[in-house]
Amino acid sequence: MATATTRTATRRKRHVRIRLAVEGSPSRPRLAVFRSIDQIYAQVIDDTAGRTLASASSLERELRSGEGTKSERARRVGALLGERARAAGVTRVVFDRAGFRYHGRIRALAEGARGSGLDF
Repeated sequence: MATATTRTATRRKRHVRIRLAVEGSPSRPRLAVFRSIDQIYAQVIDDTAGRTLASASSLERELRSGEGTKSERARRVGALLGERARAAGVTRVVFDRAGFRYHGRIRALAEGARGSGLDF
């Protein structure tokens, strides 16, 4: 008997597999990304201390204007996150795409973060 799986369930399974290999440390924290239908959220996390070092999302006041495509907004979120991470003293991160495919908004956010000085 075949079981029906949803996109969310398969993404979560991929995310669990990714998290087995990806872990943030004080020298190289984890850049975690979550993408909803309309918004995108990103955090730089030190998993050993359990602390968020920097965060940005498309819901913030300076990014909320809504102009441009979702990919352009994701690129601006990545650039803002990169600036905040560098202000917190972080230059190298490990990328956690949370089971999402590396294309579209996820890729745009990563390129924006790289453009603002983050190395991963």
